[in-house]
Amino acid sequence: MAMARRKIKKVCWFEQNKVKPDYKDVRIISRYITERGKIVPRRLSGVSAKNQRKLAVAVKRARHLALLPFVSQNIK
Repeated sequence: MAMARRKIKKVCWFEQNKVKPDYKDVRIISRYITERGKIVPRRLSGVSAKNQRKLAVAVKRARHLALLPFVSQNIK
């Protein structure tokens, strides 16, 4: 018999701390990016849908301004 895993309710970090995702906060935004440079999906990060959309825009703006890399440096 397969055991059913309980889903742990993830709470949005941005709503908890009353902060909006901003492209200038590279330290905060970099938490939601993998080592390959991809944006972490909502189901893994626990960010609310509204803030996930804002986070995606903030990451794209930070990449465009060269605050974040588009891809990691060690990809062969």
